[in-house]
Amino acid sequence: MRWQDIDQQPCSLARTLAIVGDRWTLLVLRDCFLGVRRFEQFQERLGVTRHVLSDRLRKLQEGGILDKVAYQERPRREEYRLTARGRDLYPVIVHLAQWGDTYLAGEEGPPLVRIHRQCGEPLAAQLQCGHCGETVAARDIRVEENPYWAGEILINN
Repeated sequence: MRWQDIDQQPCSLARTLAIVGDRWTLLVLRDCFLGVRRFEQFQERLGVTRHVLSDRLRKLQEGGILDKVAYQERPRREEYRLTARGRDLYPVIVHLAQWGDTYLAGEEGPPLVRIHRQCGEPLAAQLQCGHCGETVAARDIRVEENPYWAGEILINN
C-alpha cells in the first residue's frame, strides 16, 4: 500500500492519518490551538517553506479541519480558523503533548503547561467513557469488528 492511498483503508485511524498524519500538520494544528491564524505567523513560528505550509493548510481545508476566512476586504486578507471538526482534534493534540511531557521533557519540565480553568490546576487529561464516566485505559477496552466490514480488518482481542 502506498501512503497516498491510505485514505482508502477501511480503518478510521488510517483515514485520519491521511489528513493529519504527515510532517508539519500536527504542528500547524498545535499552533491553531495556540491562537495562530495567519499564514505568515505559521511560517515564522514553524520555519517551514511557503510551499510546504501552503500544502498542509490546503489539506487541512480539504479535510474540513480549517476554514479560510477573510479578516480584511481591501486588500483582501484571509486567516485560517478551526472548524468544529478541527476543534474536535484538541483532545488528540493534548494527549500527544501530555505523552511528550511525560516521556520526552527534560529535567526542566515541559515547555507549556495546560491549566484547567475551572480548578486552576495543571491538566491531567484522561480517556473517559462517555456513557458511565469511568476513566479507561487500553486494557479496559474491547475492540469489535463492525459486521459491515467483516473480514476486512484484522484485530487482536
